[in-house]
Amino acid sequence: MSRHFLSIFDLTREEFTSLLNRASELKSEKKSGREHRTLAGKSIALIFEKLSTRTRVSFEVGINDLGGHVLYMNLSDMQLGRGETVEDTARILSLYLDGAIIRTFEQERIEEFAAHAGVPVINALTDLEHPTQIVSDLFTVAEHGIDIQDFKLAYIGDGNNIVNSLIGAAGVLGFKLSAAVPEGYEPDPGIVEKARELGGEVEIVTDPFQAASGSDVLYTDVWVSMGQEEESSKRNELFKPYQINGELLGAANDGAYVMHCLPAHRGEEITQEALEGPNSIVMEQAENKLHAGKAILEMFMQI
Repeated sequence: MSRHFLSIFDLTREEFTSLLNRASELKSEKKSGREHRTLAGKSIALIFEKLSTRTRVSFEVGINDLGGHVLYMNLSDMQLGRGETVEDTARILSLYLDGAIIRTFEQERIEEFAAHAGVPVINALTDLEHPTQIVSDLFTVAEHGIDIQDFKLAYIGDGNNIVNSLIGAAGVLGFKLSAAVPEGYEPDPGIVEKARELGGEVEIVTDPFQAASGSDVLYTDVWVSMGQEEESSKRNELFKPYQINGELLGAANDGAYVMHCLPAHRGEEITQEALEGPNSIVMEQAENKLHAGKAILEMFMQI
């Protein structure tokens, strides 16, 4: 049976560590010009119902680097847009493909696809989780000499798919996570509960300075995600105290790193100075989506 990567909880601690080690090897070998064709002969579809820049390009390049063939598909390319069921789409595409990477809306939609697929399925973002992003992010943290099983990460902003997967990772790996979000915008309670059951030290607060205190990493994301554009004015006003700026950095540990999964809205969730300052590892995050993505592809698609 195919194994899917739909949630950060699909990884064990040992597998997570293995992915980060492999990402480091693949990054070093790409820079030295060494090729790996571990997906030679494989055809893998990117089925993206939500638009993307970094996730799409990094997976396309990664599949090509590993010798595979990429098919990019959106709703206009498939009969899903004309009413064909997810079940039928999954069953039919499984007859042609060796794997699918899906970026969609509801988590239930990708779970339904995976339930009927005969090939591995990777979650490239849903409204609930973004597990491939978080593998890349924690690879970036590890590259900077931080023990990913023993540090504090402060997430500041909206309780969205990014913080949900970060919380899950805290449960799997055991690091401390403090999320500061406005009341009513909390992360998914089921994910918080599961992470705590696994032993993750997770706290949800409303004060960004409380979350930032003693942190090694400050992380944020946009305040208005895709599909929430009608809430822009309300959110931008409500989230003003949740900006990563010099004052908030001052509450974190000396030398604390700044992270953002991009795209960034400078002057909203993060200041220009924080995003481009000496503590920022944001561009490394973006680069590492390629190398971590290749490690994920090898783990789940190399069957």
